[in-house]
Amino acid sequence: MNRTARLYALVEELRAAAPRPLTVARLAARFEVATRTVQRDLQALMAAGLPVRAATGRGGGWSIDPRTTLPPVRFTAQEAAALTVALAATDHGAPYAAAARTAAQKLAAVLPAATAATARDLAHRAAVEHALATGTVLRLHYADAAGRSSERLVEPAGLLTAGGHWYLIAWCRTRRAGRGFRLDRITGADPTPEPAGPHDLAALLRGSAAAGARPPAALAALDELTAPGELDEHRTTGT
Repeated sequence: MNRTARLYALVEELRAAAPRPLTVARLAARFEVATRTVQRDLQALMAAGLPVRAATGRGGGWSIDPRTTLPPVRFTAQEAAALTVALAATDHGAPYAAAARTAAQKLAAVLPAATAATARDLAHRAAVEHALATGTVLRLHYADAAGRSSERLVEPAGLLTAGGHWYLIAWCRTRRAGRGFRLDRITGADPTPEPAGPHDLAALLRGSAAAGARPPAALAALDELTAPGELDEHRTTGT
């Protein structure tokens, strides 16, 4: 049994016994692991926000309050990924926004690795599209072509495709210039309620090799941009 499955099983074991506490030794024997492993797992559940608690002394042990948790719900990987994306893209100013973000983190933590990676990519894309649709500032976590990570606030102007990749074209407040960010290199995208300034997509691109990029159908044609070529990696990796 891998750790993710064991964490779920631990919760269900505690739920089944509630309100009676279970000792670490009993749980370790049940799952055939060391007591230290069970202790770490229980602490991880507490850190994740589950109502797991420990009582010391005679008759003590670990227990969970079943009234404050949901019973297990069987989602397919696709359903869980869709929920992760929707929750992660929740507007920070919306009711229950903080709860939505932690719920997205919990779902992502138990998805298969490949599905979780797809869900993260879709969540980043959803956050970018939300910022474009609402005209709001986006907080990006980005890894450039050399693997250097950075965090910055950007004002999105549009999406373009070039060389088989999608790019977010935005005004970067850190560099005080137009920049292109490859969507598959965005490692985090958090919406903010702050309005973005108006930016002309063509103006941000003018004079760069990105002029040959193809805009999606939803964007206005860039008639004045005629220079061929793909996006210039030096100018569009957030450096």
